[in-house]
Amino acid sequence: MSRRIALLWAVLAVVAALALALAGCGGKAEQAPATEAPKAETQAPAQETAAPQAEATEAATEEAQGFEPLSVTAECKDNKIKAIEALDEYTVRFTMCEPDPAFMAKIAFTPFFIYPQEWIEANANEENKETLLSHPIGAGPYMIESWNRGDSIIFKRFDDYWAGPAKTETLVFRWATEGAQRLLELQAGTVDYITKLSPDDYETVKNDPNLQFLPVPNPNIFYIGITNTFEPWNDVRVRKALAMGIDRERIVKNFYPEGSEVADFFTPCSIPNGCVGEPWYDFDPDAANALLDEAGLPRGEDGIRFRTKIYYRDVFRVYLPEPGLVAVEIQTQLRDNLGIEAEVVVMESGEFIAQSTAGKLDGLYLLGWGADYLHVTNFLDFHFSRNNPQFGEPYPEIYEPLEQASTIADPEKARPYYEQANNAIRELVPMIPVAHGAAADAARADVQNAKAAVLGPPDLQTFVPGDRDTLVYMKAAEPISLYCADETDGESLDACKMVGEGLYRYNADGEAVPALAEKCEANEDSTVFTCYLRQGLKFHDGSTVDANDVVRTWDALLNAASPYHVGNTGAFEYADYLFGLMNKPEE
Repeated sequence: MSRRIALLWAVLAVVAALALALAGCGGKAEQAPATEAPKAETQAPAQETAAPQAEATEAATEEAQGFEPLSVTAECKDNKIKAIEALDEYTVRFTMCEPDPAFMAKIAFTPFFIYPQEWIEANANEENKETLLSHPIGAGPYMIESWNRGDSIIFKRFDDYWAGPAKTETLVFRWATEGAQRLLELQAGTVDYITKLSPDDYETVKNDPNLQFLPVPNPNIFYIGITNTFEPWNDVRVRKALAMGIDRERIVKNFYPEGSEVADFFTPCSIPNGCVGEPWYDFDPDAANALLDEAGLPRGEDGIRFRTKIYYRDVFRVYLPEPGLVAVEIQTQLRDNLGIEAEVVVMESGEFIAQSTAGKLDGLYLLGWGADYLHVTNFLDFHFSRNNPQFGEPYPEIYEPLEQASTIADPEKARPYYEQANNAIRELVPMIPVAHGAAADAARADVQNAKAAVLGPPDLQTFVPGDRDTLVYMKAAEPISLYCADETDGESLDACKMVGEGLYRYNADGEAVPALAEKCEANEDSTVFTCYLRQGLKFHDGSTVDANDVVRTWDALLNAASPYHVGNTGAFEYADYLFGLMNKPEE
């Protein structure tokens, strides 16, 4: 029997007067032990007439203690938030260091999902880190039943989900690197939905009456990363030669599906201010070779100027559907067009992300980005901020106008700053934008409500599989961890979205809409945001969602001085680039 129902029976049967006194008090329901698997609440059997008195007394005592609001503050340095405060049990106030017009769009993103205060305090430490990373307690539509490493993750429906129970009792995440394998399983009926359909299989799916073809509208970019702290990439002439010496149109034509585009800017043009400024360089191998000569890198007797490496991970992405083939194509073009001999190096996905985003790969690397929220800051601010080391030493010519633009709500007023930043990216060449990829998913024809989402995974809780109460969803790779406060990997973020919920969430069209919060209101200049929580919401462990959960979650996520600022890598990259970590230690 749930504690909530147990307390109700005890109050009705034993202490009705006390119930009246407690009705106006705050407090949270007792939390289940953090190491236990989450259990959905069930209704009391009809034959039960009373609950154990000790349990009722314990819960009543906790209610009587009242609500003691938490807060976290910081001086305004590199951070954008100076205070997060619980004003009362259901109200949270965020005070910014500067205006942030994209605040609501950001907080709907997966890393900002809310966890129970007690769960964080019990598990955000080195001793219980495995629980933190593999068995989170959230307020989303599904609870984790088991993570069978290397095989699957099994989720169970959370019946108290605020938006209504999921249509399917059991959700299973599986994964397969090869697109052909994913399609074979879909055709065989062993899975219901597959992501990242291989371009070669588009027509097969479209012509199969047993399948649904589902275009994915997510804006994205594939780029060739360059780290300027390694020679010869510290010379802008060499980077610019690379920009002119790779035939990007050939790559898109040969390895991308219909609807994909050669990228003239880092940000897709569907996003306001994404494509302002001068477009990227045309393919010009003669000019590229002249720059390499000027940089003191002549061809040797074998025709080779220098040797380097091309790093990638063998994971299908919308922005890079054929990573191995594209890597070999770039290798061939470097040798034939520029006299650069490159070794292709395949890395494990987690190691590749960690090494590339930390700026530790001595060579070129193939990476990309899909939109997390529909604003130009999502593409430019993360990659080119003053705190991101992935391209080596950050470029003030790029990040300074971006910092100015990010505080301006009116896109037209922000336009000159984004134009300045885009032109600086073109001039300094921290990377080479290659393609905006078109993509599609596929599902069994008997899956009702199947639709790909603009941002992140589809709303799987709304899907209805044809003849069973289990929905099997197949991805391209296994998640790295399920504590997405400290993850950037898309596979991890997709799994976390099943379990977690934030103050806001993205609907199927990519719009940020209220979730755990009924609403968030901004003051006139977007420097103070006040969020009002829905009342009576539950976490998977049965505890009630309140303002202290929000503050402690954000404290663990954003406050570098917090004892709970513990995660998989400790970098908290999304939190850092979107809001800047609070109370960073002096370097």
